[in-house]
Amino acid sequence: MRTRGHEPRVERLVKVYSKLGEHGAIWYAVCAVGATRDRDRYARAAGRVAASFAVNQAIKLVVRRPRPNLPDLPPLIHTMSNRSYPSAHATTCGAAAMCLGGAAWPVAISMALTRPYLGVHYPSDSIAGFALGMAVAAL
Repeated sequence: MRTRGHEPRVERLVKVYSKLGEHGAIWYAVCAVGATRDRDRYARAAGRVAASFAVNQAIKLVVRRPRPNLPDLPPLIHTMSNRSYPSAHATTCGAAAMCLGGAAWPVAISMALTRPYLGVHYPSDSIAGFALGMAVAAL
């Protein structure tokens, strides 16, 4: 994911898209808009996204896996910490996909995949994060 599809324009778009997922921001925005139609459903979804993020951060503190460090392929963005496992972006995306369904799935999956593309997560970080988010949302 770090060696294919890396034209400057594509990288800029992926960086912007990925930024929307910081701390689950895009999902809180979707829930805020959705709450104007169905307050309970979207409040529950936002709560589950928040819970998944909290669980993710607790796991990161325990696991402390460092982010990828590939000399020939440096990360394309900066991150707030050097903790990689599991991906918080992917975790909130997995929770949102489970709670919101429908069109949230392709958005969530593609957003989770931005992290290995940008070189700040191993693919396993994103897979584990997505699964974690789904599990937290289901519980």
